[in-house]
Parts: sequence; structure tokens; C-alpha cells
Amino acid sequence: MSALSPTLAINEAVLRRRALGERVVHLGFGEAGLPVHSLLRESLERASGANAYGAVAGSGALRTSAAGYYTRRGLATEPEQVVVGPGSKALLFSLLMSLDGDLALPRPAWVSYEPQARLAGKQVLRLDIPAEAGGVPDPRLLGERVSLSRKRGLDPRILLLTHPDNPTGTFASPELLESVLGVARECGLHVVSDEIYAELAHAPAEFVSAATVDPDVVVTGGLSKSHALGGWRVGVLRAPANDVGRRLVQGVTSVGSEVWSCLTAPIDAAAIVAYDEPAELVEFVDSARVLHQTVSRAAFEVVAAAGLTCRPPTAAFYLYPDFAALLEPLAERGITTSVSLAEHLLDRFAVAVLPGAAFGDDTGLTVRMATSLLYGETENERWEALSAGPEAADLPRVRSALQTLGDALTALDGD
Repeated sequence: MSALSPTLAINEAVLRRRALGERVVHLGFGEAGLPVHSLLRESLERASGANAYGAVAGSGALRTSAAGYYTRRGLATEPEQVVVGPGSKALLFSLLMSLDGDLALPRPAWVSYEPQARLAGKQVLRLDIPAEAGGVPDPRLLGERVSLSRKRGLDPRILLLTHPDNPTGTFASPELLESVLGVARECGLHVVSDEIYAELAHAPAEFVSAATVDPDVVVTGGLSKSHALGGWRVGVLRAPANDVGRRLVQGVTSVGSEVWSCLTAPIDAAAIVAYDEPAELVEFVDSARVLHQTVSRAAFEVVAAAGLTCRPPTAAFYLYPDFAALLEPLAERGITTSVSLAEHLLDRFAVAVLPGAAFGDDTGLTVRMATSLLYGETENERWEALSAGPEAADLPRVRSALQTLGDALTALDGD
């Protein structure tokens, strides 16, 4: 496997173009696009002298802090159920290495799940999502598809959900989640729920963790999205409080001991502050949620005005429009795949998006748009966007980017 992850590749492509002076509307990379809160900066600085190796699963203080975070959300958790690692990506791969069987995965799904499964020697069964939301398979089809795949020689025993979802920017209702998890249990699937965007559900009261519905679900999360700490690499895994969960903690820790050794000590200290949730950080996350909702909703209105089919965003900062309505005019230009569509948008209009094919959705004309890098390129601009809240879509740089996007979408049907 020699290619970069598509998300990293598109970001590097945009940076190269900008270095040459090209103005690009960057909708291709799912970075949170916000500055680091001063409380976290200060805690990192205070711990900057800590240079000893730590515990593989995270310090006792951090595991206790993360357990408290989940407990406050209705998931009673002991520190022994928690593993902390350098990003949820590493933890998810370690889970796949620790669980038996092949992987069942919604289509579309985040770009790294399938490559990780392949690296772990697993086959992948793709399952279409329902109309209501992404991140989960359609429960009406799940049992039949799993049964059929087993007859054909696959051994799906793991179901990986993204809740809330990247790439669709939506999350499953408790009723839909309950239906999916019920079928998964009947099929004997071990469910892992990637909940890295849990704090960014636009209506927090409506979001329910998969582990609330089924206590056997393994949950992963982290600080990359909620606290805009992608480069700090903090991921958390919460295992069930049973023998299976204890074996998984042991398995993931064993993999971690050979791969990353431990979370860096200064980052461990800063993560404790984040998971303890002082009032200033709660306010920061709340403001970020409002900003993400405001700008993604404004982008959705641009997409809808162009006649594209798209689920309204209900979480994070993503849209996943379908260009099927423009099938004929696009075909006349030789654009027949999501890859060629994304290339055309970048080359012709300087609008960067990711093709649906990157998410395993290789049959239609879909792309993912991430609106979080529209807030600004400097720290001051990003603080300004965060302070603007519900008015952020009216900031000149955001308004200009959305205008460029709208012009590009309109031109696809006319130029």
C-alpha cells in the first residue's frame, strides 16, 4: 500500500497550489479549523519538561479523567475500561488487529477503515446506508447481506459504525441505532462505534451513544474534532465492562506496546484538562458546535439551490451531495465518476472536495465537502469566526468561499 490516505493527499495538493499563489476553496480536509484554547496550551507548556515513558494505556490520571467524561454522559465507566493512544486512528487499527473475523462497513464510510482492515488481513463487506442518516448500514438489508456473504466465504464478525458520521455529516436517531444494533446482535457482530464527532452533534440532546443502546459496543473518540487538536493526536477507547471488553483492552494495549509505547507525557497532561471539562472548555466546544452548524448549514443551502440531493447536516462540518441530477451535462464533459468530478471541480473552479470513491462509494457522482477550513487561515481569523457564532456565514471570507462554490455548481449545469 503506497498511496497516501485520500484526506491527507488532497490537503497536500491544496497546500502545493496555494504555495504557487492559487486561491483554492478548501473543502477537502476534515480538520476542525479552530485555534487551541489557552487552557490546553498552558497545560502543555507546564508539562513540557516531562520526558519519561508512561503507561501504554495512558496515565492513571488520564484514564480516570476519560472515565469521568463517559460517566457524565450516562455511560458508567471505570478507568480500567479506557485505553488512550496517539489518535483514535491508531486505536481503531489496534482493535481490528485484536478482533477476529472480517469487517462489515457502511457505504460510504471514512477513508481509513477499509485500508486498515486490509492491513490487518481482513476482507470488507460494504453495506449501503439508509436514507435517514449515514454511518450505519440499512437495518432492513443488514441481516440478509451478512448471511449471504457468509455463504460466499466471507466471515464478517465486526461492524464498524461512524456516529456521528463522516462523510455525510449526519447521525442516526436512537430508533435507527436500536434497529441496527438489534440486527447486529442477531448476526453475532461485534460492534465498534467511532464517536469522534459526538460532541459536535448540532442538537446534542438528540445524540445517543451506541453504547447507551447496547452496552457491549466498543466506543472510540478523541480530541481532534471537538477541541481542534488533530495534530496533538489524542484518542480514547472505551471497552465494555465484561470479559470481552477486558480482553480487548489487553489486546489493544499489547499492540500499542509494540507500536507507539505510550502517549507523549505533555499531551497526556493536557488531555487530562480536556477530559475534566472545566467551564471554559465546555464553552469553547459549545461555540465550536454552533460555528460548525452555521457554516455547514449555509453550504447546504448553496448545494440545495444548485439542485443537488444532499442530507441536511446534523453534526460536525460535512456535506455529502449527490450530483445525479447533473448526470447528463456532466457526461457531456466526460465526467462520469466521482473522481473525475472532484478533479474537474479542482482544476476548473479551484474548489477542492473528496470523491465518493474515496469513501467506498464508487458507483455514483458523490463528493464530500468539509466546511471547517473556511473559517480562516490565521489564528486571529479563526478566533473571529468562533466569536461570530450564528453570524459566521456572513464573514466576508466565508461568504466569498460559498459564492465561489455556488458559482461552480451552477456552471456545471451550464458552461
